[in-house]
Amino acid sequence: MLRRKFVKRGLAASAALAVSLSPERVNAGSHRNNPPFNLTYAPHIGMFKHSAGEDPIDQIKFMADQGFAALEDNSLAAREVALQEKIGKTLDELNMEMGVFVGNWEVRRGDGLAKGDPEVREAFLAEIKSSVDVAKRVNATWMTIVLGNRHHRLEPDYQTAHIVETLKQASSILEPHGLVMVIEPLNHLHNHPDVFLSKVPHAYLICKAVNSPSCKILFDLYHQQITEGNIIQNIDYAYEETGYFQIGDVPGRKEPTTGEMNYRHIFRHIHDKGYTGILGMEHGNYHPGKEGESKLIRAYREVDNFL
Repeated sequence: MLRRKFVKRGLAASAALAVSLSPERVNAGSHRNNPPFNLTYAPHIGMFKHSAGEDPIDQIKFMADQGFAALEDNSLAAREVALQEKIGKTLDELNMEMGVFVGNWEVRRGDGLAKGDPEVREAFLAEIKSSVDVAKRVNATWMTIVLGNRHHRLEPDYQTAHIVETLKQASSILEPHGLVMVIEPLNHLHNHPDVFLSKVPHAYLICKAVNSPSCKILFDLYHQQITEGNIIQNIDYAYEETGYFQIGDVPGRKEPTTGEMNYRHIFRHIHDKGYTGILGMEHGNYHPGKEGESKLIRAYREVDNFL
């Protein structure tokens, strides 16, 4: 069913997909041994390896059994095509959704896109084209785009203009397929000291300038708690250009309840905004081993209890 929906998506559909998806996404985990969550959280491969084993397919089945209705996999584009296809088939059988994968797996570090280097731009656009095929294999809608580093000898506004032009060209590749690239601000204070894009307002400006349903914001709550704070208000300001959320508590980048962030309140706010998309669990496990994985699931049950 999900794969058939993918081919029917057009440009008009992708505009709605960027912020909110069909109601059936919320109920995608309804046939599980454990009840579905109120929001669609997406674990990643490796998060439950002690409970499910090393096989990615067994891990996905375990996620579904726990009530999770989505998967995200940053490394998907680097995996063998046969495994990509097997992941897509498994998600389809389990009525699960695919969250983000990194769309520019190779062209994402170092000089990045801000310098405006024509060769880097062409390599980036070539990777976007290949990511369309990756997305189709797993019925994905979103791909994360990391813009790379800033350049200290070039005015920031020129760098932003280079980014906008490159993303406009990438959007023209993605729009016919109903796909959405989500650009991710990363914190420059702890994890990525030289990154070009570090704040949600800057990402909002870029998305407005690109002006495409195929270019939206990946609002990573961990990164933005470090860089800006003021999470609830920034969600409100940037919501119309936000296509995807990711989760991680501060400090430590582990599951909710392990740090300073009030995730129950944040999730309630996102839910009340009418968001029916995916929230990627891009964080580590606070506690080790199989028991730690059980505690992680219980933490999500706790913060998801906001209705």
